[in-house]
Amino acid sequence: MSVQERKQRERADRERLIVATARELAEQQGWDAVTTRRLAERIEYSQPVLYSHFRGKREIIGAVALEGAAEMASAVRAAAAAADGPRARVGALARAYLAFAEHHPAVYDAMFRLDGGLAFAHEDTPEPLKDAFAALLESLGEVAGEGVHPGLFTEVFWASLHGLATLTRAGRLPPQETERRLELLTDRLTAL
Repeated sequence: MSVQERKQRERADRERLIVATARELAEQQGWDAVTTRRLAERIEYSQPVLYSHFRGKREIIGAVALEGAAEMASAVRAAAAAADGPRARVGALARAYLAFAEHHPAVYDAMFRLDGGLAFAHEDTPEPLKDAFAALLESLGEVAGEGVHPGLFTEVFWASLHGLATLTRAGRLPPQETERRLELLTDRLTAL
């Protein structure tokens, strides 16, 4: 291995460590607790080393969001693949989406609530974000209905799931009714 390859590997390892540490700290204490000073202390590197990888917290949030989008896409695809039939796939992906949001609240916030400097629904949208949307579209497109644009249908379904996740987490919707809400949503949107 050349010196250049070793340095590139070490740099990538440091970036993964920074992102993993930020994610862990945010999941434990919230995003307000994630500062470059605290991250530098936790990973035992100086703040200038952090800034050599990321320009600041915003870019770190963006990196966590991209990682989370890839994980969510994988979880949604796995859930949908294990289900039999279009309606069952839609229900499975909805449950996987909500489970991800519930079990990874800081990552979910990085993806959808916080400014990580990421563009959504643009040509320059990063691939992990496009893939997360594609993971939903793969199962939802088949139930969109005749004359309904699959992308728009997926956006409406996604917005519904996001609303359920956000309102439940905020205590605005009682969590014990989540399954009934999912059944209603799935029934209505797959009845076309």
